[in-house]
Formats: sequence, structure tokens, C-alpha cells
Amino acid sequence: MASFVDRVVLHIAAGNGGHGCASVHREKFKPLGGPDGGDGGHGGDVLLVVDPGVHTLLDFHHHPHQTAGSGRPGQGSNRSGASGASLRLIVPDGTVVSTPDGHALADLTGPGASYLAARGGRGGLGNAALASARRKAPGFALLGEPGEEADVVLELKSVADVGLVGFPSAGKSSLISVVSAARPKIADYPFTTLIPNLGVVRAGDTVFTMADVPGLIPGASQGKGLGLEFLRHIERCAVLVHVIDCATLEPGRDPVSDLDALEHELAEYGELADRPRLVVLNKVDVPEARELAELVRPDLEERGLPVFAVSAVSREGLPALTYALGAAVGRARAAAAALIPPRIVLQPPAVDDAGFRVLPDEDSDGGYVVAGERPERWIRQTDFSNDEAVGYLADRLARLGVEQALAAAGAQPGCPVTIGDVTFDWQPAAAMDLVPGHRGSDARLDTASRPRADERLAAKRARRQPSDPT
Repeated sequence: MASFVDRVVLHIAAGNGGHGCASVHREKFKPLGGPDGGDGGHGGDVLLVVDPGVHTLLDFHHHPHQTAGSGRPGQGSNRSGASGASLRLIVPDGTVVSTPDGHALADLTGPGASYLAARGGRGGLGNAALASARRKAPGFALLGEPGEEADVVLELKSVADVGLVGFPSAGKSSLISVVSAARPKIADYPFTTLIPNLGVVRAGDTVFTMADVPGLIPGASQGKGLGLEFLRHIERCAVLVHVIDCATLEPGRDPVSDLDALEHELAEYGELADRPRLVVLNKVDVPEARELAELVRPDLEERGLPVFAVSAVSREGLPALTYALGAAVGRARAAAAALIPPRIVLQPPAVDDAGFRVLPDEDSDGGYVVAGERPERWIRQTDFSNDEAVGYLADRLARLGVEQALAAAGAQPGCPVTIGDVTFDWQPAAAMDLVPGHRGSDARLDTASRPRADERLAAKRARRQPSDPT
């Protein structure tokens, strides 16, 4: 069974908001108690939070579906529903969150770093909150908004100061085992290291972390061998160390050709050309390996690379190597601290931004699409089986300016208009002044009562007109 997982696809769902309650207060001797429906609770969010004590994504490999709690519906007597519990998913330091098509969403580094992966739905308002001077006893409530759902890819990239780069069986695991307290698996066959190993190294006053990752072979940048599983874990390393096996018996291999092959794969992978490099000629406890190391050292130093001949068995050359790595890490940290932090740019909405757009509907002849966060949310919260709720939606859209924008765009009465996932025939008369009626109904939507409603509306407007002094 797998004990280390560094890439998973997570299916997350935030909690749904609870529905509002449409209720009327009932008490003896109080027939007109008024609306008292409570609001629905908000749905829980899904958050990804970094915990330094976690080092693998194994839990999500076994449980890829994660759902937050939903809000409870409101009740009578002005009782609001409870909000759903938010879901905190603990991830390792260095987790990159992206979409399935590769778009990066967040790079979580540092203890406590968090990312809101899915937002919970808003709870619907009860009829007590919807009451106004024009609508004294609403016979409807708003529906709870569904929570967000998403598929995200979690990819772990080790956070280390030094990364050991080399062919399989070059001695990387042996090297990290003698300079730190790490105890990786060590054997004399290729691909002994299947998972990254982190060790803490002290060089004088400098303490840094070192990563031993799976061995590299030609074609790794194209996915051969452990390929990208190796290269992903050295992206964050400040210093790269080429560990060269000077005692290999494989034909066609020598330290210079091994170094060239490693540099070629790093160049093909990209984004690693600016990292400082050191070369470690390993296994010099073998006489033939020591001779070969002394032979190739001048060629490597001519390239400007610091070269260290070491032996993980006899520990020869390790003190000089660790102090050189500590100095390189110190320089990298000083350069990072000197960088100017990114400037945060705030972009408030324009003063003439209405919060929505009216666009021609490409799928409908003469139709229009209203796109915007607020109108789309109002559509999701409307109970279309209740005429009064539909009339309330029409009033909200009219106050927002949707009716006026549709008319300005050339919309004609009866043309299809789409908001969110709802398409309706646009009737400007539906946005006229509210005519009082029975709870749960709206005279503007009832064709049988519309003539009487028009008469009552005309009389109402006539009363608003100032009297003629003559």
C-alpha cells in the first residue's frame, strides 16, 4: 500500500445555504400577527490549510470526495437556521492548488497558509426580513444558494534549501544519511529512492534542509523513469548539488557525460537555470574512483563549478561540503530577502459599473443574456412556483436597472431573456408598481386579473398627481 502520495485530484463541494421560512405569527386574539419566518443558515466553506506536521497527500488519495456542511432552513417565530460547518483540509507545506487543465490557483507555503477552495452558499432570507412598507406580509421566502463545487489538483513540491540531483545509485541517499538525521532506504539497485527524503543539516550557525529525490535518467523531463515526479521536487530548492558516481561500471558513462546529461534534463524542464550549482564527486573511497575524480576535476572547475570529492562511507570531504552548502544557502537567503515585495494593486469597480451586462444571445434569435453576479444569485434564490416571489424578483431586477438596460439594448416585449440557467419571455409590464394582492400571488403575473390591476394602478397614479388649482 502506498505510504507517500504527492499528487491527487480532489472533488470538493461547499455546503448549501438553508432556505428561508415563510411564516405568519399566529396567536390567540392576534389574527394579524405579521410575518415571522427566519433566515436560512449559510453553507460551510472548504478551506485548504498548511500544517508542517503533514508530509503527504495520502489521506486525500483514499478519500478524494470532501463535502462541507449545509445550512439549516429557517423556522417560524423568527428562528434562523444554523450555519453549516466549514471543512478544513490539512495539506503539507509546498502544496500547489490548480485546476484540472493546469491553471494555478494557489501556492501554499508556510505554516498556516490557507486557500478558500469552495465558498458555501448563502442562506435565504425569511419573509420577516423581506417585509417592507409596500409588501407588509410576504407570502414567500428566498431559497438558499447552492454551494460551490470544484475539482482541484493538489500537487506537492518539496520545500528544501538544497536539492541532490543525480543518476540512480549515485549515492544521494547515502550522502543525506551521513550529513543529517534522515534515514532513507539505501540499496545497490536503481530507483531505491521512490519518495523525497528531507534532512536537516547544520553547518556552523547555518541550518538548512536537504532533499534527496528519486534518481534522474535521460528523458526524465519527458516523463521517463520517475520523470516529473523527480523534477517537481527540486523547483523550490535554492541550491542544486550534482552528485556524480565516480565508481560506476556502466559502459559509456563518465563524470563529465553524467553532468552534461543532468544539465540537459534540467534545461528541458525549465525554470532552473538561475540556481547555483555544486558538483560532488562521490565514492572516492574506491581507488579507481579517486583517480577518475582527480582527472576530471580541472575540466569541471573550468566551467566555474565548485567541485568536492567526498565519500559517504569514509566521510571524507563532508565537512568542507556542508560548509560550502551553508554559505551558498546563506547567499540565496540574503538575495531573497533583498527582493522588493510585490506591490498589491487594488482595482475598485468603476463608478458607472452596474454590476451586470446585457449581451445578445448567440443561441437564440433576438434573445439576450443578462450576465452578472447579483442577478444570477437572485435567480438561484427565487422560488418560481410562487408568483409573489417572481414579482419580487422582477422588482429587484428593475431597481438594479436590468429593465432599462434591456430596453436600451433593443429588447422587444416577448423576446427570450436568459439569466443564469433560467430563460423567460421579457414583459416590461411585470416591473410596474406593485399592486397589493393575496399572499403568494402577484396580480401583474395573472392575465385574468391584469385589467383590474391596471385600473387600480391607474387610480393609484392619479392620486399621486397634484391637483389642478383651476
